[in-house]
Amino acid sequence: MNPLLDKLQAALAYLQKELKELPTLAIVLGSGLNSLEEKLQDKQVIPYKSIPYCPKATAIGHKGELLVGKLKGRSVLMMNGRFHYYEGYSMDEVTFLIRVFALLGVEQLILTNAAGGCSLNFSAGDLMLIKDHINFFGTNPLIGQNIDLLGPRFPDMSEIYTLDYQRLAKEVAKKVGIKLQEGVYMGFSGPSYETPAEIRMAQTLGASAVGMSTIPEAIVANHAGMKVLGISCITNLAAGLKKHLSHDEVLATGKRVAEDFKVLIEGIVEDLPLC
Repeated sequence: MNPLLDKLQAALAYLQKELKELPTLAIVLGSGLNSLEEKLQDKQVIPYKSIPYCPKATAIGHKGELLVGKLKGRSVLMMNGRFHYYEGYSMDEVTFLIRVFALLGVEQLILTNAAGGCSLNFSAGDLMLIKDHINFFGTNPLIGQNIDLLGPRFPDMSEIYTLDYQRLAKEVAKKVGIKLQEGVYMGFSGPSYETPAEIRMAQTLGASAVGMSTIPEAIVANHAGMKVLGISCITNLAAGLKKHLSHDEVLATGKRVAEDFKVLIEGIVEDLPLC
């Protein structure tokens, strides 16, 4: 038996009993972007601490709640708080709920995050469509015994971020008049921000933004056959492009762009076809 699978199935059984409905769409809210929960109708709140084996969200700005409700008429699951590698969690713990979602029947996943911009064309407050990513965490959430129930041993990663969903996001942004940048997201373990030399390396490798999340979730979701869309909020320019970095700035910028973020995600959810 696989100990991780046993834990996933315990969480699955609990949620199947507790959830009023089982949506096929899930959204992960990044740092400073949790105001989207205000748009949920008929909201049900399940604290992470009540879900068997679910980690605790310790990062500032991450409430630690699983929400279910209606967004633009569509039933959605919403992670109000995620788990990060820098919190001391294993990759199995970081991606725990994403795998539970897969077992629940979730087929579509929208990942959002706060990121540092390393493109000279970006400004703090921009929203960026994630076209692809570079995993610089130094590990991979699929290391270890494969869970065949979720996906193959050697999954293809040619299109982690679904091209049709990228096109849809750009169409929605144009329709609602929101500037949507696009680029490659590079993931670092954190919790220290990147050095100027690391940012120059990221730029050389083709990254447009850097952050400390999202990639493990995207890998696990892709492994499980989910269709994935990624949106970054560029909350600050990265090291070497400005003098001082702080998490307070991340949260403040997230609040400043909250309305555009909500309008964009709502429009995407409204137009997103069922799988």
